[in-house]
Amino acid sequence: MSAPHALVIIDAANVVGSVPDGWWRDRRAAAERLRDALVRYAADGLPGLPGPVDLVLVVEGRARDVAPVPEVRVEAAPGSGDDRITELAAEAAAQSPPRPCLVVTADRELRRRVEAYGARCAGPRTVRPAR
Repeated sequence: MSAPHALVIIDAANVVGSVPDGWWRDRRAAAERLRDALVRYAADGLPGLPGPVDLVLVVEGRARDVAPVPEVRVEAAPGSGDDRITELAAEAAAQSPPRPCLVVTADRELRRRVEAYGARCAGPRTVRPAR
């Protein structure tokens, strides 16, 4: 049995909010654009994390209705997106052996929480390069 792919958890609200492109006018559409931009990373991976990887986009609030696509699982947080991201990182850490996990966010407190479970963290530019 081969090892599971690395898990990449994306903090949708934080990553979408990292670029002032009018996302606040339609949060759901902004999250859908991010989801669609993530598709290429499923097979190719990210810098320092070769593919394939399993991508999970955690959405909250007005973006909760974003549908998944085959390459990107979408998790609608029932409450705080940060809490759901932390739960996912904890689940990855609890697997035997622990599943490699990367959380994409700029939120310092969230980074501290998921790093306690052994997750690595990267900033939004990892999946939204500067234009």
